[in-house]
Amino acid sequence: MKRLLLLALPLALAGCPKPADQAAAPAAPASAPAPETPAPSSVDAPALLPQYHWRLTDANDAQGSRIDALFARADKPVQLDFRDGRLGVSNTCNRMGGSYTLSDTSLTVGRLASTLMACTDSALMVLDQEVGKRLEGTLKLAATQDDAARLTLTTATGDTLVFTGDPTAETRYGGPGERVFLEVAAETRPCSHPLIPDKQCLQVREIQYDDKGLKIGTPGAFEHFYDSIEGYTHEPGIRNVLRVDRYTVKNPPADASSSAYVLDMVVESANEKK
Repeated sequence: MKRLLLLALPLALAGCPKPADQAAAPAAPASAPAPETPAPSSVDAPALLPQYHWRLTDANDAQGSRIDALFARADKPVQLDFRDGRLGVSNTCNRMGGSYTLSDTSLTVGRLASTLMACTDSALMVLDQEVGKRLEGTLKLAATQDDAARLTLTTATGDTLVFTGDPTAETRYGGPGERVFLEVAAETRPCSHPLIPDKQCLQVREIQYDDKGLKIGTPGAFEHFYDSIEGYTHEPGIRNVLRVDRYTVKNPPADASSSAYVLDMVVESANEKK
């Protein structure tokens, strides 16, 4: 009997379960890979840039410090416009412009010419210099168009200028406009409008010029102008001749005009205040 018990003991021990602290741990579930943040999609810069007005929203030097001198006009940030191989710079003291060449990764700007208007604000005079020295020459370019159009220019010294795009009128209305000249009389007049009580209308007539810039023909009578002119604010007592672009509005609301007018420049002004 003793021999049988001794033989059975190893078998009994072999069949006993292991203690909990010696049991094999279950395999840990594989962690899911972190979602990748999609990189901004690059775009065809030569095609994109002329579609927007580019307004400066951020500027830092190579050390990461903000370049305050480039933000002398908080209400009117420096703006770049690219059209027909010409770069226009506005919202500085003087309007500036020059030729440019463009690839998907670089922008080369020729020497910038400017008007010669003197600004009483010294910060604006400095603004012209600060903008000019950073734009002339070859800059590294990155353009993206995701939630918003964005243009980043990096100078040879490491300054980074970031611009946000605002669609041009041509982009918004889906094609080029018709260039027309409108003479706006010094005073508005009451006009009837079904939705606007006591509406005052601009008094407008169209003017023709020849290829030398001389007026031709006889302008018609002033008429009520029920539309608005984007970018133009009328000052009572001032007669203006405006160069505007007229666009066709596709599918306008039933009570809206099928034309949109965008100011290009004021050609002539005369003070007729009494």
